[in-house]
Amino acid sequence: MSRTTKRDSLTLLLLLLIAILSISSVESGRPPFACDPRNGLTRSLRFCRTNLPIHVRVRDLLGRLTLPEKIRLLVNNAIDVPRLGIRGYEWWSEALHGVSNVGPGTKFGGSFPGATSFPQVITTAASFNESLWERIGQVVSDEARAMYNGGMAGLTYWSPNVNIFRDPRWGRGQETPGEDPVLAGKYAASYVRGLQSATGNRLKVAACCKHYTAYDIDNWKGVDRFHFNARVSKQDLADTYNVPFKACVVEGKVASVMCSYNQVNGKPTCADPDLLKGTIRGQWHLNGYIVSDCDSVGVMYDTQHFTVTPEESAAATIKAGLDLDCGPFLAIYTDLAIRRGLLTVTDVDMALANTITVQMRLGMFDGEPSAQPYGHLGPRHVCTPDHKQLALEAARQGIVLLKNSRSLPLSTSRHRTVAVIGPNSDVTETMIGNYAGVACDYTSPLKGISRYVRTVHQAGCSNVVCKANNLFGFAEVAARHADATVLIMGLDQSIEAEFKDRTGLLLPGYQQELVTRVAQASKGPTILVLMSGGPIDVSFAKYDRRVSAILWAGYPGQAGGTAIADVLFGTTNPGGKLPMTWYPQSYVAKVPMTNMGMRPSRGYPGRTYRFYKGPVVFPFGHGLSYTNFKQSLALAPTDLSVLINTNLFATKNYSTLSSNAIRVKHTNCDSLSLPLHIDVENIGNMDGTHTLLLFSEPPASVKWSPNKQLISFHRVHVVAGSKQRVKIDVHACKHLSVVDEFGIRRIPMGQHSLYIGDLKHSISLQANLEGIKN
Repeated sequence: MSRTTKRDSLTLLLLLLIAILSISSVESGRPPFACDPRNGLTRSLRFCRTNLPIHVRVRDLLGRLTLPEKIRLLVNNAIDVPRLGIRGYEWWSEALHGVSNVGPGTKFGGSFPGATSFPQVITTAASFNESLWERIGQVVSDEARAMYNGGMAGLTYWSPNVNIFRDPRWGRGQETPGEDPVLAGKYAASYVRGLQSATGNRLKVAACCKHYTAYDIDNWKGVDRFHFNARVSKQDLADTYNVPFKACVVEGKVASVMCSYNQVNGKPTCADPDLLKGTIRGQWHLNGYIVSDCDSVGVMYDTQHFTVTPEESAAATIKAGLDLDCGPFLAIYTDLAIRRGLLTVTDVDMALANTITVQMRLGMFDGEPSAQPYGHLGPRHVCTPDHKQLALEAARQGIVLLKNSRSLPLSTSRHRTVAVIGPNSDVTETMIGNYAGVACDYTSPLKGISRYVRTVHQAGCSNVVCKANNLFGFAEVAARHADATVLIMGLDQSIEAEFKDRTGLLLPGYQQELVTRVAQASKGPTILVLMSGGPIDVSFAKYDRRVSAILWAGYPGQAGGTAIADVLFGTTNPGGKLPMTWYPQSYVAKVPMTNMGMRPSRGYPGRTYRFYKGPVVFPFGHGLSYTNFKQSLALAPTDLSVLINTNLFATKNYSTLSSNAIRVKHTNCDSLSLPLHIDVENIGNMDGTHTLLLFSEPPASVKWSPNKQLISFHRVHVVAGSKQRVKIDVHACKHLSVVDEFGIRRIPMGQHSLYIGDLKHSISLQANLEGIKN
């Protein structure tokens, strides 16, 4: 070996050693947030003793803080307290569908150039797969912890968004799990469980369910979220808007809830003690903190003019149950509120106790991060092959086949050349939607399809706005000479986004003309692929025989192009279902976004599949497969006796049996479960995944209930020619109850109907009045 070669080898070894040491230092060398064992002045403080209960440590810390220090800890950019060895902390980080740099608490660069970007939530929700949602949460929190250990992120993530996708024009509907409260609630609980990965009272990261409550207008025809007063009935609040938030807290054990900008029935949500202290903390028993949406406390005073003075607004929010202000308002005005007697130091202590408790549950006061359960996570745990594969699998599961005239899947032998056309045909960042970070890498639809066959690419429009048709001729020529044509159209963040609601549901600009002209020119099958968060009225394509198939991909994430191509060519058999109704354009002319009512009334058609019965483009739960499934009932009880618990209500409380419906809290819910066994048979010639959607309908005599409501869903993979049995437990209190006009949940007696696809089954509920004394 020559001297030069030896020197080169030594240099390589030295560089390798430096790289190993740098990775090690990132993974284990973040300075402690507090309780640094190397700091002799603070390591023996009582709040640093990990053998003590957390509430004891919190009380000790609060006793050491001065009032000015306490006040500067009430905001998202909390100050450091050097004399106690506590560092400053930025509470605001985001992880809607991957670690995001939207909030100031997280940044990319150095050893962390990006993070796994999963499909947008509306796409992932279309999988109807609870285990997938939880697994995504686990991966996201692995990467979040790794970035925290490397000094690039926080541990408090203000995600997920679980608002109901009530109106199809809402720009942020893409962030939500859809229009159904049960679906949204199950998504919320699953994703939160994955993110937090709680072990006892300890958290990997702290999740936050937002935006509480009845928030779903950003900016529509001059009405914005800062000024909007949502007028909501007790019934709609209880059976629609609050359902996913309750699931978040009660089932998901979320560590935080964010109150919204808007008012509800004339009162800002962040200053409503009934919504915060009464419901979130009182009824649902939140073990965590309540945070404002960013600057919403300031909006409450400056824009909504809720109080005469700013200090009154500060006092109103803290006394209502707010613990943390995203924004500077509480840091500026809390001291004056105390001096004026509007607020006490005890009120401030109660708020801080909730935030500091969460920090201690995260291990932020436990000293050296490397010695903690997730201290080993670092750069090598971000964008791993397994994480990328999960992002691909999530995209595959979320794609919905809306129409197929036997043209899909495409064949690599028959369709050797494919024309790939449309403004979304070669996009990358568009695929990840909003509240995203920097993706590990991207596979565009064009690139994905090119892995299967030779492609000819024409954008057709310069962007999704598609204001001109001068490029259409090139697209028509490409379609005329290809064996098949794939049009990838739809929306992006220039059309639907935070601060931006749509006014209509049609494809933007000349997109519809492009689809029609290309379909006329195409010599082979024409496939329309739609990227969007909200629904689009594509009735023209649904009824155009020249458009032989339609796919909805939502915003499919970093691996979206691969997933779309896999579905097009049959490597993946699509199994997604729509998590929202696709309405015709005529619907929005009848429904102002400002009307929050769910139920139909005079001249008002109602909202979502639960109440709206007019024409649709595609219904909630719609989704086709390349194979055929048959469902049959194997076991289904027909009767259930509902025993009233006389110990839970006064004998003269006749409201128990109001409208022949029993109040849920007046019966023993644990005994009211019915097992339902359903056989799912794959009668086609291709393996596939089928999603069982189980709906219930109350007795016809109940006038104030939904027409039907989703009560359970189950995703099952069935090999061609085989059968799988699925057991679903139907709980009367959860699944057969409805909310009356006063917001009270009741179980109607009589004949309930269950629907699974074309199957219908009836269950008779009878009240057992034994033991009641007059």
